[in-house]
Amino acid sequence: MPDDWTRALAVVAHPDDLEYGTAAAIARWTGEGREISYLLATRGEAGIDILDPAEAAPLREREQRASAAVVGVTSVEFLGHRDGVIEYGTVLRRDIAAAIRRHRPELLITINHRDTWGGTYWNTPDHRAVGRAVLDAAADAGNRWIFPELTADGLAPWNGVRWVAVSGSSSPTHSVGVDDTHLEAAVRSLLEHRTYIEALTDQDPEEYCRDFVAQVTSSSGGRAAVSFELFTR
Repeated sequence: MPDDWTRALAVVAHPDDLEYGTAAAIARWTGEGREISYLLATRGEAGIDILDPAEAAPLREREQRASAAVVGVTSVEFLGHRDGVIEYGTVLRRDIAAAIRRHRPELLITINHRDTWGGTYWNTPDHRAVGRAVLDAAADAGNRWIFPELTADGLAPWNGVRWVAVSGSSSPTHSVGVDDTHLEAAVRSLLEHRTYIEALTDQDPEEYCRDFVAQVTSSSGGRAAVSFELFTR
């Protein structure tokens, strides 16, 4: 992965999306002194079947902020799109482009925007919509004529995004090596989503987190790593 950057913006659909592996790389990067901010399209209100969305939304927002803090991220924003029915289009692109102009990152991070996770395991419409919008908004943010209202609101164009890194891709091109400290931070970060995990599985939450992080960071070379599909600009 390129390492000549100082600021990144991670944009995903739901609380917990970044914690399923990507957080290990984020822990490494913040430990190196890089600045990373999170942008969540939804508050994850439709993600827990036993909780009404009005109750789930603030709970999942709190869990996400605590989870981000574990890996050194203090800036966490929520766009407020409806969980489960995010629509790809100009509204979403504009919201993400505005955030890019505010944060002025060189690197954007998102998760798999493709139809499947590889094979026949179908991806969710929210992931697909947000991932595609991130790739498009990287260019939108630098073009003053696409969303001129952003400039009128004081958000000057930012054409400084150099890469978009997509985690969870079935076609990875790059990887970020991580050590035991980064892996432990990733486990603790995922474990902050305890309410979601306890509703998701009967497995012990910490055991579940350790198993999942170990699985997604394993590599054929024997060294733990987080893989990405890297798009250049």
